[in-house]
Amino acid sequence: MKNSSDTSRGHGEGRAAAEARFEEPADGTTRDRVMSSILHHGPSTAAQLADRLGLTPAAVRRHLSALGESGQIASREQRVFGSRGRGRPSRVFFLTDSGRADYYTAYDELAIAALKQLAAAAGPDALAAVAQARVDDIEAKYRELRAARPDQDPAQTLAESLSADGYVASLEPAVAGRQICQHNCPVAEVAKVFPELCEVETRLFSELLGSNVQRLATIAHGDGVCTTHVPVDVEITRKRIGPPVSG
Repeated sequence: MKNSSDTSRGHGEGRAAAEARFEEPADGTTRDRVMSSILHHGPSTAAQLADRLGLTPAAVRRHLSALGESGQIASREQRVFGSRGRGRPSRVFFLTDSGRADYYTAYDELAIAALKQLAAAAGPDALAAVAQARVDDIEAKYRELRAARPDQDPAQTLAESLSADGYVASLEPAVAGRQICQHNCPVAEVAKVFPELCEVETRLFSELLGSNVQRLATIAHGDGVCTTHVPVDVEITRKRIGPPVSG
């Protein structure tokens, strides 16, 4: 005869089996959705992914486990700013280089070959000009948004400008400032060969924000997110110099 604990356990197992039957199958389509959500929202917990995708946390964890085994995602402890409550910190999941490779195309190889030929034929100045042209669209979008919303945090405006150019950027709190996090990089494969692209981009950030920003990590160097530290004095600087003048 089964006791009450056996009955309770049996009911729990029955509910779990019922939930599993109604979950989406563990196929590539759902895993693609999981990866796309991480790409567009940045490193995420299982609970956040479940909420975005309309799945149970148990279903998301199954997909995360499969993606981790295939090397397409990895995880780390979630960074917490300020005091942290009791209990173990949550883990956040991010795309690896292998996971990001699905979002890049053969055009990267073509661009790398073309830039190598350009550098060989015209020298480093020509390469610098190409790198500068790459960020001109970001600057133009930033100035357009600043003119329309001059009272908005300039770092937030820069993040929106980057997102408009495909970088899926967000502004996050950090010690003694904020961090601009770019969760995607359309030119990551090219920047691995030509780091000038990252250097020009960082200089542009400093110029637009009027502050000595610091690049902490880049996708091109194998990090999960391109991270730029923006010192706390940016808001003071903005008030002193006023809105940027359109060029």
